[in-house]
Amino acid sequence: MAGGQLRVFTGNANPDLAKKICKYLKLSLGKAEVTSFPDGEVRVEIKQNARGADAFVIQSSCPPVNKNLMELLVMIDALRRASAQRITAVIPYYGYARQDRKVRPRVPITAKLVANLITVAGADRVLVMDLHVGQIQGFFDIPVDHLFAAPVLINYFQKKKLKEMVIVAPDPGAVERAAAFAKRLKASLAIIDKRRPHPGVAKVFNVIGKVKDKNAILVDDMVDTGGSVIESAKVLRNKGASNIYVGCTHPVFSEGAAEHLQKSLIREIVVTDTIPFTSKQSSKIKMLSVAPLLGEAIKRIHNEASVSSLFI
Repeated sequence: MAGGQLRVFTGNANPDLAKKICKYLKLSLGKAEVTSFPDGEVRVEIKQNARGADAFVIQSSCPPVNKNLMELLVMIDALRRASAQRITAVIPYYGYARQDRKVRPRVPITAKLVANLITVAGADRVLVMDLHVGQIQGFFDIPVDHLFAAPVLINYFQKKKLKEMVIVAPDPGAVERAAAFAKRLKASLAIIDKRRPHPGVAKVFNVIGKVKDKNAILVDDMVDTGGSVIESAKVLRNKGASNIYVGCTHPVFSEGAAEHLQKSLIREIVVTDTIPFTSKQSSKIKMLSVAPLLGEAIKRIHNEASVSSLFI
């Protein structure tokens, strides 16, 4: 067990999730004032003793991305200067993850830059959920615990007891995730051949696998504009799928996405609360909480117990 007392702090990105995690841990949320100066500079003041604490800072880098990221960095620095024994950055949604490699000349690898910033700020370890690509773990020179929302989503679809299920990977990069879902749900697997000629633009070319007369579940790590899953749903319907569902971890939902999804052929979009979202914006969107999963991981990290055993 870590020597310091367990403390959980949060910025303004997703305070509701932090409160749910604290409820699971039977702890009070740490006292921290996270505001901005009139010119927009982030201002942080830890309002309780943190000396020797095992501190966890819960902060997704969701929209507004840069503000939330800066809050995370300044909170980590504040706790380091307050002599916390260990600081863990808990990032349910890791922004900039799509910029993980050079896809053309003279572009940055921003996911690596963000990893450097978090480390230099003073984090001793990182806890993340469903990274866009797994290799981002290697961008850090500190320990990274990578959680998966799959158990939460799979449990939901198991309870629905859908017949003739096919799990669909919306692009070749999502095959590993979709295959894991298919195995747990004892369903078949299909893959959509999708290409991205430009960032944010997806073109669907073909479907590999049988989807006719089946309940198709599109599985991905995030939905941003919704354009990709909406186009995929059209193709699946044209190929004879009876109902189309979407299961994703991060509801990024850029402006207008919820409205477009509401009008789409998708029957239900199941997401988690790694990013705050008011499901009232669309009757098709179902939100599940990953607070117990994150809370259990935090407890195990604090107690120096296995985190990977959560997914065995």
